[in-house]
Amino acid sequence: MLHENQLGSFWPQPGVVQAGVQTSTVGLVYMFNLIVGTGALTMPKAFATAGWLVSLVLIMFLGFMSYMTTTFVMEAMAAANAQLRWKRMEKHKEDDDDEDSSSGVSDSDVLLPDGYERSETRPILSVQRRGSPNVFEITERVEMGQMASMFFNKVGVNLFYFCIIIYLYGDLAIYAAAVPVSLMQVTCSVTGNHSCGVGDGTKYNDTDKCWGPIRRIDAYRIYLAAFTLLLGPFTFFNVQKTKYLQIMTSLMRWIAFIVMIILALIHIGKGEGEGHPPLAQLSGIPNLFGVCVYSFMCQHSLPSLITPISKKQHVNKLVLLDYILILGFYSLLSFTAIYCFRNETLMDMYTLNFTNCNITNIAFIRYFLGLFPVFTISTNFPIIAVTLRNNWKTLFHREGGTYPWVVDRIVFPAITLIPPLVVAVCTHDLESLVGITGAYAGNGIQYIIPAFLAYCSRKDTQLVFGSGTVNNHLSPFRHIFWIWFVLLWSLFCFVFVTANIILSETKL
Repeated sequence: MLHENQLGSFWPQPGVVQAGVQTSTVGLVYMFNLIVGTGALTMPKAFATAGWLVSLVLIMFLGFMSYMTTTFVMEAMAAANAQLRWKRMEKHKEDDDDEDSSSGVSDSDVLLPDGYERSETRPILSVQRRGSPNVFEITERVEMGQMASMFFNKVGVNLFYFCIIIYLYGDLAIYAAAVPVSLMQVTCSVTGNHSCGVGDGTKYNDTDKCWGPIRRIDAYRIYLAAFTLLLGPFTFFNVQKTKYLQIMTSLMRWIAFIVMIILALIHIGKGEGEGHPPLAQLSGIPNLFGVCVYSFMCQHSLPSLITPISKKQHVNKLVLLDYILILGFYSLLSFTAIYCFRNETLMDMYTLNFTNCNITNIAFIRYFLGLFPVFTISTNFPIIAVTLRNNWKTLFHREGGTYPWVVDRIVFPAITLIPPLVVAVCTHDLESLVGITGAYAGNGIQYIIPAFLAYCSRKDTQLVFGSGTVNNHLSPFRHIFWIWFVLLWSLFCFVFVTANIILSETKL
């Protein structure tokens, strides 16, 4: 899921964030907090449908793949920093030569910002001799969109933004459905005959009554309309100064996760666990893949996370430790869930299982967990909507051009807000929404884009600095085999998930 520090993670920013303002430990905490978002709430249901052994193996493998592509992005960040340093040094050298009325630098030796063309006959090894002792040090925040502009051609840049936009649309659709679903499940259960919640094993249909003549699906749409009216207008403005709001929601999220794990462990410890998950169920793998990819997403926010860390010598080990901790947390959350609750009673939004009186008699905890997604998601929705709107503006922006007021203030916010709301009206199957978003757009952001960034930045580095220059942030997976492995794996996943969706629809 996205947080406030991801708001600027997709396009170049005018300001420069310098390194050295936080310790490695703080960086580790930030990354952990960023990756473990509300997307983890759909993981227990995915674990239950795929089987515990298959789920454990797949989440470990996908965690490894995500770590690999994370090192690819950090390598590209170092290469981009080196390019920017070289560009500035060449500019200073050109200015000095102009002042001395010297013409020793030809046009072919100057880095062009649009195409980054450079002379192949003069490797710039002298940059390291006369400049910084480590030209590849990550001291400036170079966002993913800026790296795409530096290392990709025009088609590649457009595909990058297309992938980011689809991912953000999926995020908004998930959020737009999650809040009304939570409100519907809690309020319909409270006002109906099952006042202790929705986790009592009773299966409800959308056509079941909620309040009097109002059906559950009608209640869902009423809440969706209210959600749109309350939060939709923020898309037409800029969202600023949300730091303390984000801190509050992060605190609420961790309280909710810890309480759910403790309650599930107590329930299992008393011998009241009802879960008997299967060993393996292949039909659940495609959705589990999408959920896991979505839950390990952080590559697009690495510039904001890594750049401020003061000592980066062991940053790869730091990130690896984070992934191990996150893997352990996801496993603990999911395994306590699938052994505490029967497979058929696990909800798409795991928090809703704790509105059952059999789990806890404390009404405050039941309502806090049941309504927890409402509070946290509602604060993030405007931020992601503004991020998506700005990406649309960046995609169609032309140098020196400005948008008419109607296009800037009406059209872009409208095309941002309408599609996810239409999806939320059509379906509230959160597990499928998360799975599809992760399997397609998440596949591109987590695998394809980092692999191509690593490949293109390596070629670019050799061309500019010479084949003997070594990037000190070079990925441990530096052999070309790993890039091909990531790309082939992403292709296999795309084909596998698509084939499964087609076959499932054919059976219906």
